[in-house]
Order: sequence, then structure tokens, then C-alpha cells
Amino acid sequence: MSKPTITAFDWVPPFAEGQVRDLRVRWALEEVGQPYDVLYLTQGRQKHPEHRQRQPFGQVPTYEDGDLVLFESGAIVLHIAEKHGKLLPADPGARARTIEWMFAALNSVEPPIMDHAIATLFEAGEPWSKPRLPAVEQRIHERFGELSRRLGDRQWLDGDEFTAGDLLMVAVLRILADDGFLDRYDNLAAYVARGTARPAFQRALADQMAGFTGSPPPEIQAWLDKQGEAA
Repeated sequence: MSKPTITAFDWVPPFAEGQVRDLRVRWALEEVGQPYDVLYLTQGRQKHPEHRQRQPFGQVPTYEDGDLVLFESGAIVLHIAEKHGKLLPADPGARARTIEWMFAALNSVEPPIMDHAIATLFEAGEPWSKPRLPAVEQRIHERFGELSRRLGDRQWLDGDEFTAGDLLMVAVLRILADDGFLDRYDNLAAYVARGTARPAFQRALADQMAGFTGSPPPEIQAWLDKQGEAA
């Protein structure tokens, strides 16, 4: 049986290591026991026409299996789960709830987290970033509080079975795991710890980290050098 191929970067800034969304696809593939190949892209190549045929927005990851080409990590994870009959419960209602949680992770919980990344990383030097940060943090805590109350003392979002909904939710929550945002929510912190302790996650993370063997483009290296001089 042929192996699917995913795309990933061969270099990202240190803050993005272990966070690029191909990790979510790697994790799903590891959970279902599916070997895969990786096509590594240097920074900038994702915007070339060849890759835009796979991903019209010039991003990673993508997934290719025979004639099937997919983009968007959530859609890829769902396809992997459906194809392999894992990460999705057999019961129709539980399956629908799993998909519901997949959408919730990407559409309800992740957006304010990405707003925080924009304000503190990508646009940190802009005059509007610092003033809007308190509102962004408030939205994050609102979402985390709501999720914490729903999770309660459950092991996973819908009970005792780890699903694709948990995979995506843990992947989203761990973006801020080292920034103190989970400190108020013991059950969410424990939930993320359970998810990231899974052997499949550990293999996926190790594989992603091992792939960062490239170098930044000259313009990015110049920017990094400038930041270092200013520190």
C-alpha cells in the first residue's frame, strides 16, 4: 500500500518549532498507524505555483494519497480518521459529537489564541498590538473557562475515548501551554498533559522537530540578527 505524502517546512523561527500544523496531521497518522512521507519546503517555496496547486493559500500542511490532494489540517485529520476507522466512534451520535468538537477546536477556541500570537509575535511592533492585548487575553480566558466547565472531570471531551476532537483540541490548547494561560484551569492542564503524553503524539513531535534542518532565508536571517542586536 502506498504511503501518503504531507508537506512541512524545513525551517521555522524557534517559537514556531513544535507548533506548525503539520504536527496535527502527523499525530493523526501516528494514532492510526499509517506510515507517511514528508515533502519539505524551504521558506518561500510554499508560495510558488507548484505548491499553490496543492494549497491555494500557500500554507502547510497538505496531504497527497494517490489522486487525492487535501489541504487544511482539520479536513486532513477527519479524512484520516474516516479512512482508517479510528479516532471516530462507531456510534453515530458519538461520531457527530466528535466532529462537533473538531469544529469547536478550530473555530471557537483557536481564533483568540491566534489573535494573541499576532499581537505578541507577528505584529508585536505595531502601535495597535499592545492596546488590544487585554481584550484578546480576556477572550482566551472566556473560552478556556467555558471549555473547562464543559470538560469537568471527564478524561476526554466525550467520555473515556480519545477522538479526533481531542486531538485537535489538545493541539490548539498547547499553543499557550507555556504562557501561563492554563494555570487557572487544572482540568485543562491535565487534559493537555494526557494528550501530549500519548506515544503517537511524542512520535509526531519528534519527527517534526527532526525535520527542521534548513536555514532561514537571507531576509529573515537579517531580521533575526537585528533582533539579536537590539536585545
